[in-house]
Amino acid sequence: MRVMGIDPGSNCTGYGIVEEIRGSLQVVHWGSIKSKSSAPFPDRLKAIYDKLVLTIQKFNPHEVAVEDLFFASNAKSALKLGQTRGAILLAAVNENKPIAEYTPLEVKQAVVGYGRAEKEQVQDMVTALLKLKEKPEPFDSSDALAIAICHLHAASANERLQAQGT
Repeated sequence: MRVMGIDPGSNCTGYGIVEEIRGSLQVVHWGSIKSKSSAPFPDRLKAIYDKLVLTIQKFNPHEVAVEDLFFASNAKSALKLGQTRGAILLAAVNENKPIAEYTPLEVKQAVVGYGRAEKEQVQDMVTALLKLKEKPEPFDSSDALAIAICHLHAASANERLQAQGT
């Protein structure tokens, strides 16, 4: 199964595509969508939407996993992050992709084994799990790859449970 993970951010949205082939994780592609904070916010949302649609069309993931909103330093930040997530979810839905959502705690727990892991720890574990020669940069991209890995682990566990009849 091929999964696209997305780490929402109004200034930088990370994305990463990971595929599981016969129990082995393989990175397909990763990147980030950066926008200038001086650009009008609707234009930034459009850029995120357009780039994600193109990426989904190019790499055709089976599913999309998105980090869920959990905390923001203030109401304005939370609102912008929510609007960014809306553009991301719309891109996936418009491309007919099933969506899963995970909290940062769930992602860190699945990838590092510790829900309060630092970004560097997540990046190091993603690098090791995907057998990469270099660390995925920026952190938004390594976080997105971690989200994809988290979803692949969850999907694999769900398949095993269904096979057992529970």
